[in-house]
Order: sequence, then C-alpha cells, then structure tokens
Amino acid sequence: MPVHRQPRRSSDVTSHVWPSGGRHLWPSGGTSATQSHARGHLVYAAGGVLAVHTERGTSIVPANRVAWTPAEFTHQHRAHGDTDMRIVFLAPSVARLMPDRPAVFLASDLAREVVLALTGPGNYDDTTPGYSRSARARLVRVLVEELREADEQPLHLPEPQDDRLRAIARMLSEDPSDNATLAEFGKAIGASTRTLSRLFRSELGMTFYEWRTQLRVYHALVLLADGHDTIHTANACGWANPSGFIAAFTAVVGTTPGRYRTSRRTTARAAQLPRVVNSSG
Repeated sequence: MPVHRQPRRSSDVTSHVWPSGGRHLWPSGGTSATQSHARGHLVYAAGGVLAVHTERGTSIVPANRVAWTPAEFTHQHRAHGDTDMRIVFLAPSVARLMPDRPAVFLASDLAREVVLALTGPGNYDDTTPGYSRSARARLVRVLVEELREADEQPLHLPEPQDDRLRAIARMLSEDPSDNATLAEFGKAIGASTRTLSRLFRSELGMTFYEWRTQLRVYHALVLLADGHDTIHTANACGWANPSGFIAAFTAVVGTTPGRYRTSRRTTARAAQLPRVVNSSG
C-alpha cells in the first residue's frame, strides 16, 4: 500500500526562522526544497513524523528521536502527518563533537525539553521572554552532550546505488506489504539471490530482510502519524498479524505502536505549552 503523496506548496507552511534555529509547522506531505547549510543542524519533530533525505539515505525522525545533518550535506525534509519541526544550528566548535555523517539519536526527556526551549516562542514572539546568548550556548552544549551519551538509533534507511537494488527499493516503496522473497525479486529483475545478498551487505550494511523491516517500519510511522490504527498499519506494511508488527516495531523504535501514538500526542501538547524562561546571562 503506497503512502506517497504529492508535496504540499511552501505557502502552506508556517515558518519562524532566526540565526540559531527555526520552527516550521508543516501540513502532512509538506516537503522542503533541496538545500544545504554552512552549519550542521539538529532537527526534532515535536509533532508528526519527519523524514530527512540526504545522498546517504533517509533518516526517520519520530517524536522520540533527534536527527543530525552535518554542514554542507545536501538534504530535504518531508513531513508525514501535521508536523511541528524544530531546528537547532550548531556552531563549528560544538558541531565537531557530532558525527561527520547524518545520524539519528534517541531523544531523552532532557534533550527534548532543551530542544523545545531553544526553539520556543521567545525566539520569534516579542511578548515572550527568551534566552540570553550565553544561556543559549550553555543549553546547546547540554543538548550535544546529552546526544553524545545516547545510542544512535537504527532509523536510517540507506539509499541503494546499484540499479538492481534501486528496482527492489522502488517496488517495496510502492507496496511495502509485498512479501516476495529475495529470490522472487531477483527473478523479476534478472539477478541471482547470491548477487543481491552480497549487494545488500556491501552497499547497505544489512541483509535484505533487515532492510525491508526498516522500510516497513518507516511506512508504519507514516501511517500511525496519519491516525491509522495498529491493525490497519500492520496489514498495510506486510505483517501477517498485529503481534508480529508490534514486535518488529518495538525492536526498531523502542516502544510499542500504541505507546508511540500516545507519546506523540503528549509531546505535541507539551510543545504548545508556554515556557517560563530566565533570560539572564
């Protein structure tokens, strides 16, 4: 079952941008322009699910993850479900502590609160007090140190380069419920199982079945963000029963689909609450 949509116009987006970060309220299906920045940046979805596309692949950013994109990496953002995207740019002195490639980190309660504070209305609403420059610098340092303590999460879907793998990826993206074996896909595209297995390991660093699970979980996150229930999502993404889907989803995302949906709503509500801040240095 395809979950692709036509990109929404940029005029549908409510944006607030300042030198150290930004906030974009995307409608479901909203897509940014392909771009790159002189500074690396962190992105967090306070609501909805965000996909960050680079030449290395796609990073999936649900409500319990923070994604890192290094400076000068060409990238594009896409929203699944109405998405509240927060951005924090890092100065080079702090960015050097982060990986030199795109990565996704688990967002602890502290990391989430710091991101929300750094991207709150004090940056764009003159009636709301904001942080001083020195206080902001301290918070950014806390955020980076918190992410450095977190494990990187397997929510990155590598982009195949080989035409044969691209063909399989295209078929599964169009229909993630397709349960064809690797041998059956190979027969369809004219490649042996052995060759395809080798390519998946050498190019993507995982087996075909591990990669397909990642792709299916990505589509599941999209469907859950759009309000679909666990049973519908499991069927649409190729699981024979909800229990198998719940187990696979939990192994990748770290929580059950039901708890994930609840945490998304809680986080989205928290992101709207006013924050009392101390703007002193």
